[in-house]
Amino acid sequence: MSEYLPKDVREGLIAAQKAGLRKKSRMRVRVGDRDFTILRYWGDGFALDADDAPSLRGLVDIYDGARMKSQCLIVASSEEDGQMLYEFKRATEAATGPALDYERDAMAPVALIGRA
Repeated sequence: MSEYLPKDVREGLIAAQKAGLRKKSRMRVRVGDRDFTILRYWGDGFALDADDAPSLRGLVDIYDGARMKSQCLIVASSEEDGQMLYEFKRATEAATGPALDYERDAMAPVALIGRA
């Protein structure tokens, strides 16, 4: 941001930017029984509001709306512009179906035809 703006104007602009990001974001991170809104999300990390979120570390669940997206092992990496940045050490996508105990045959039939 411009260094020529007064401090209170800069803080007001940062607060308005955070509010806009929080309003349009559907993604959130769940730690235990607490939820935090994700302001930005990218392939190997995400950003939370530095004022709201404590220094998180460990295993968390990431949700897109009500749907669980992934379970991740995270560490806090840095803080910039009032946002705390977190990086994934491990990210496991949530399964949409039950786990299989065997390998499916690629040529197996997809459906059965009933009697007419």
